[in-house]
Amino acid sequence: MEIEEINNKEIWENFLLECEEKTFLNSWNWGEFQKKQSEKIWRWGIYDSDQLVSVILIIKIKARRGTFLFIPHGPVTKELEIRNYELGILTDKLKDLAGEEKASFIRISPIWSRSEENVKIYKELGFIEAPIHMHPEVTWELDISPLENDLLGAMRKTTRYLIRQGQRNKDIEIVKSKNIEDLKKFNEIYRATAQRHNFTEFSLKYLEDQFSCFLEDDEIIIFFGKYKGKIVSTAIFIFWHGKAFYHHSGSLSEFSKIPVSYLLQWEAIKEAKNRGCKSYNFWGITDGNIKNHPWAGLSLFKMGFGGYRKEYVKTQDLPLSKRYWLICIFEKIRKIKRRL
Repeated sequence: MEIEEINNKEIWENFLLECEEKTFLNSWNWGEFQKKQSEKIWRWGIYDSDQLVSVILIIKIKARRGTFLFIPHGPVTKELEIRNYELGILTDKLKDLAGEEKASFIRISPIWSRSEENVKIYKELGFIEAPIHMHPEVTWELDISPLENDLLGAMRKTTRYLIRQGQRNKDIEIVKSKNIEDLKKFNEIYRATAQRHNFTEFSLKYLEDQFSCFLEDDEIIIFFGKYKGKIVSTAIFIFWHGKAFYHHSGSLSEFSKIPVSYLLQWEAIKEAKNRGCKSYNFWGITDGNIKNHPWAGLSLFKMGFGGYRKEYVKTQDLPLSKRYWLICIFEKIRKIKRRL
């Protein structure tokens, strides 16, 4: 097996088309977005006898707490049986890169299902469970290939009722936009939501850079939910390789009893079906005791549309210096403060 850098978008995307387990974090455009954020990236392909069998995107993160290499939702493979050997070769190569880039540790958010066997593979290579996660480790997904009436029938009774109530309410309107200028409208609602739920929102520039990268391939849309002409709910969706992702969102609390968000979500599901998507990823939900988690309400909202829970191996760290342990303590304290 050999590891080579991939600089051709077509080779990268065509390989991922053949892989079932993947998210937009593996896409070529996510790498382009990272470059717009002034992050250094590498796209590696693992070849077995000249055949591409796995790819990973590596991002160099330079934060106040330290420098590290990060692999979001990777590595992506077609053949599960080569994982053990493949990951060992990859880890050795990543250690060399970390040394060159003066990184304190390597962090991987695996795309592999959470099983004892998969956890053991990482453990045997020296990885430990990270104190925090950077991307969802538990997602809620929905197969949207059935007919619309069948999808509605499989939803929680309350969710289905609120969607239909929203459809009958003439004061509710759902509109779509591909205009990057409309991110300013999105950002107003998004910031209000962040303040209400006490999470750190992404900057407008971050959102604009992300939007522009995916817009080039018509893979992103903003949805606005209006009530009596006022935007009260909004969300950004990514459509990539037959999968739809509910990515960023916000809403105004004073309109929580008006079912705008339910109808917006249903219209997004229909948009995904029209684009030929087979699965709809609601993105992250709580992992564990849902009642006491800051995301409890949002998780219950997502689960009401039907679907199934998917769990990935928890984020893994490979410590490479003593500095890592100070970073680990800092991140654990931050996690406790955020009640995550």
